[in-house]
Amino acid sequence: MPNEERPQIYLITPPAFTLEVFPDRLAAVLDAAEIACIRLGLATKDEDQIARAADALREVAHARDVAIVIDTHIRLAERHGLDGVHLPDGARNIRKARKDLGDDAIVGAFCGTSRHEGINAAEAGGDYVSFGPVGDTALGDGSQATDELFAWWSEMIEVPVVAEGALTAARVATLAPITDFFAIGEEIWQADDALAALRTLIAPLG
Repeated sequence: MPNEERPQIYLITPPAFTLEVFPDRLAAVLDAAEIACIRLGLATKDEDQIARAADALREVAHARDVAIVIDTHIRLAERHGLDGVHLPDGARNIRKARKDLGDDAIVGAFCGTSRHEGINAAEAGGDYVSFGPVGDTALGDGSQATDELFAWWSEMIEVPVVAEGALTAARVATLAPITDFFAIGEEIWQADDALAALRTLIAPLG
């Protein structure tokens, strides 16, 4: 996507949620905002729990022609009819995911703050590369993906780039000219009104 265009929004689910509540919350956001993709990012290792969430959110997403990928679990992506996988460990498993899921699947990779890892992921066939966190957070080792990294990537590399982690409206305004997607999760789901929180966060996009 050319950088002159408005970056697209990519939603990340909370790391834990109930199927009695969250699918309706997600649907309300999808019905009122333009969303490019959803990432199912449950922290649990309970296969049955992830499988039930995958089925429920796939129905919500596909009813609205929105793609849905799953964090990490390549086999579950295939088994539950999801559109692809998000790999949290950079380029390491991209070729395996592509082989297992096929050419039409979405295969993306989180590459932290590493330009080198991002290049490896792009060369391995990733459909997008994600860098982050882009804002202040006590999580992780304290490093941040810099504006310089996004500016360089958007100028030099054709593979789309995603900005994620500790986003604020101020960071959205700064990064808008140099990223293709904003991946937004806990920034909005922690609010009572997720849609209002999303609109406030992306207000700088106009």
